[in-house]
Amino acid sequence: MIPSTARAQRPTPRRFIGYFVPCGIHMAAFTPMAEGADFALTPILEPLAAHRSNVMVLSGLANLPGRPDGAGDHAGGTGSFLTGRHCFKTESENIKNGVSVDQVMAQSAMGQATRISSLVIGTEGGSSVGGCDSGYSCAYSRNISWAGEATPVGKEVNPRSVFDRLFAGSDPTANAVQIEKRRLYKKSILDFVREDATRLQSKLAQTDRAKLDEYLTGVRELERQLTQAPVAQLCDVPAAPMRPMNVEQAVRHMTDLMVLALQCDQTRVVSFMLGNGGSNRPYPFLNIGEGHHELSHHQNNAENHRKLQIINTWEVGELARLLDRLKAVPEGDGTLLDSTLVFWSSEIEDGNAHRHTNLPIVLAGGARIGLRPGRHVVYRNGEPISNLFTTFLETMGIEAARFGDDGTGPLAGLT
Repeated sequence: MIPSTARAQRPTPRRFIGYFVPCGIHMAAFTPMAEGADFALTPILEPLAAHRSNVMVLSGLANLPGRPDGAGDHAGGTGSFLTGRHCFKTESENIKNGVSVDQVMAQSAMGQATRISSLVIGTEGGSSVGGCDSGYSCAYSRNISWAGEATPVGKEVNPRSVFDRLFAGSDPTANAVQIEKRRLYKKSILDFVREDATRLQSKLAQTDRAKLDEYLTGVRELERQLTQAPVAQLCDVPAAPMRPMNVEQAVRHMTDLMVLALQCDQTRVVSFMLGNGGSNRPYPFLNIGEGHHELSHHQNNAENHRKLQIINTWEVGELARLLDRLKAVPEGDGTLLDSTLVFWSSEIEDGNAHRHTNLPIVLAGGARIGLRPGRHVVYRNGEPISNLFTTFLETMGIEAARFGDDGTGPLAGLT
């Protein structure tokens, strides 16, 4: 897809993708032996061979706030994946977390510059209500994006729905008068909804007013989107994706949509969950019939390790495909990958030990915005992952002295 003239003339923005994979990683086949620029790709990282100079592997970082109160490591680690906050243990409505780093970006000028402040997507659905992990709410296991301490940002798992959100209403044959007429019609409906809700607000109890405030925030976001340039003015609109037949197809559809969303400047902030925290999906297209979570409790069984390595290698292969697509989009004197920071990790280190230390982390891209990829960087003092998030914010031009429960400042060694 060739960007339009309008798109090409826009200043090069900075972008972020937070990419979550569930159930930890088989670390023995993941972690490089050598440090620095001379590291060799391990079996799980081998799919990244074509992007060796575009990636940075980080070892030794910890997300201690992800440790649960008792059991519940998957929920605790997933909920804190981008927040660096300890999740309050509950299966009821009184959930408590923190604002995730992607939503800090979305709420900043970075997010407000585009029609969609952030795109939150995944390939495994499920309600956020009730309990999912040893006394922890499903809200923690099924959401990595949080707009507030009690407000998870629900992900869209249907590729067609994501496409419609990005491109529906984009009619390249419509003239300027028709486009403006449609915009004013939609705005008039939102004006009525907002005014009616505002009148209702004074009559509600405090808890109901809080819920209405969240609703009105969504209405204001829609109003803001209507002021942005139509998609057809920014890039060519592609055909809608077909219904995915399996998980692999779903991931690839979402990958294509992520790239299109960034390329068309519909958003500059994306978060993606390949699966929910503690996902127990099987992978029949990999000839693996057992559930992922079941296998991750490997008990040091060699056959379980073999199957986990197959799953993890496929996951990294899908990351490589994302990087392929980003790198294929020219932008200025570089590519879309150069101006996009991709963060790839999991809720825990190892699925059997449930550790929240030495997390598996790959950073990709970002060469144009200050990162120095092509290295394996080792941290030996259990530095908090929240410091990495502080660096992310600084890289995006957002001031942040510290982040999360245990953050102390920016993480050294990345730029």
